[in-house]
Amino acid sequence: MKITGEESPEELREEARAIVLRQLAMTDRSRRQLLDAQVSRGVPEEIALEIVDRFEEVGLVNDEKFAAMLVRSRMAEKPNSRAGIARELARKGINREVADSALEEISADDEREAAITLAQKKARTTEGLDPHVRRRRIYGALARRGFSPDHIMTAIRAALDDDDESSY
Repeated sequence: MKITGEESPEELREEARAIVLRQLAMTDRSRRQLLDAQVSRGVPEEIALEIVDRFEEVGLVNDEKFAAMLVRSRMAEKPNSRAGIARELARKGINREVADSALEEISADDEREAAITLAQKKARTTEGLDPHVRRRRIYGALARRGFSPDHIMTAIRAALDDDDESSY
């Protein structure tokens, strides 16, 4: 159904429910993502809020569970930093307290290992390049993912089997 503005409130609620169900059928979503999906399709904000509130009441929408799941999946799928995942959670509308709680699951060791994994992957794709170019590209790739300079330097040394810090 395409929303034209001539629908009754009940028709709008039914369309809003359908939008939320389609969104949740693809993957878990945050409260903000579901609200945005409805509003972008013409559902009035008050009806969108009502529908998302109801889905939250029955347990189908839960930002805490969503944030924890996203943190676990990001750390398992592709190496990323706490800062990088925090940015993604913020983009998806997860508030700071919920995000911080979910990010507690990532230890400094986990983050360091993720940095090393990413550095090793980048090192494989830069083989044959000048050593300074390789270091610069690896550093840039890790910095864009939000890793700290300390984790980046440790990862570069591990990936390049390099103990010479003077070359940084």
